[in-house]
Amino acid sequence: MRLRSFVPPLALAALLVLCWLAWGWPGLLAGVGAALLWLLLHFTRLMQVMRRAADRPVGSVASAVMLNARLAPGVNLLHVVALTRSLGERLGAEGASTETYAWRDASDAQVRCEFEDGRLVRWQLLRQGAAES
Repeated sequence: MRLRSFVPPLALAALLVLCWLAWGWPGLLAGVGAALLWLLLHFTRLMQVMRRAADRPVGSVASAVMLNARLAPGVNLLHVVALTRSLGERLGAEGASTETYAWRDASDAQVRCEFEDGRLVRWQLLRQGAAES
């Protein structure tokens, strides 16, 4: 497991302990309230991204070239879905360690993205005209 999976629970525990030590029960309740607010904000963002993605066909994007320009290594799959406003077309096998998704635009240009542990590691822009020449 990666360190990234341990950081949020440890940070939450540290926040609650510090709130308890500083202000007692009222501080602990304030810390729990802040953590709950943070979780609800992330859940709301997730639902908003999925609602927008549900309105578009799977694997479609307005411009593959613009998507290619906006991608950066290390972003998570939710961020890419928010950029494309569409779920990606799965290309890899189910349960593989590297997940591969593709998005196409109207000119049949395609962006293939590879994710490891939910994070973008590689992507490639494939144009239809370049493959034929």
